[in-house]
Amino acid sequence: MVTKDVERKILKGLFTVPLKNIILVIVGLKGETHGYEILKELEKFTVGIWKPSHSNLYTLLNKMVEEGLLEPREEYKGKLRRVKYRLTEKGWEYLRTSNDLALRSLYTAISYHERLKKKIEEMGKERKINRETLKEYLELLKQIRDLLDEEIKTLEKELSSES
Repeated sequence: MVTKDVERKILKGLFTVPLKNIILVIVGLKGETHGYEILKELEKFTVGIWKPSHSNLYTLLNKMVEEGLLEPREEYKGKLRRVKYRLTEKGWEYLRTSNDLALRSLYTAISYHERLKKKIEEMGKERKINRETLKEYLELLKQIRDLLDEEIKTLEKELSSES
C-alpha cells in the first residue's frame, strides 16, 4: 500500500523539475502575484500533498528575475513589504514555447498512462479508488475532453484555412 509520504515524494519529484514552468503559468494567469499566492497555487496544483519551501521558491523567483522572465514590483502596506511578480515579454515567449511543448508531451503522456493503467488492470494490480475521488477524476476527464474537442476544432479550422 502506498503511503501519503511516498505519494508526497513522488509528487515532489514530478513537480520540482517543471516548477519554473508552473510558476510562469501561475503568474501569467494571475497577471501579477506575490510569492505567498504562488505557494498556495502550487499547493492546489499538487493536491495539497507538496509545495516547495519558502526559501526554494524565492531562490527560484530571484533566478527567474535574473533570467529576465519575471519583473518584480515592490509594494508597501505600512511597514510590510511585498514583492509582486509579472511576466516580461521574454517570460511570455518562454511560456508560449514551453506551453506548446508541454501540451504535446502531456497528450503523449496521457496515452502512455492509459496504456499503463490497462496493463496494471490486466495484471490484477489496480488500486481501489474511493467514490469521491472517482467523481473528481470523472469531472477532470470531462474537462480534458472538452479542452481537446476545442483544440481539435481549432486545428481543423487552421488546416482548412491553409488549403
